[in-house]
Amino acid sequence: MMEDVVSHNGSEADAARKRESDKRALDQELEEGLKGTFPASDPVSVTQPGPADPGEGDKTGK
Repeated sequence: MMEDVVSHNGSEADAARKRESDKRALDQELEEGLKGTFPASDPVSVTQPGPADPGEGDKTGK
């Protein structure tokens, strides 16, 4: 029974470390983006735009 508690707590600690690591990575990407675009009026976005709709810009007429 004690092993379950240790295992469960370890998983929570691992998840917390991963979340913190992900947050630091995102903050670093945003910081690099800000440095690369300064001075500018548009805000920095780390996300990429989604895929275009099928056929959008398709010149074949299909």
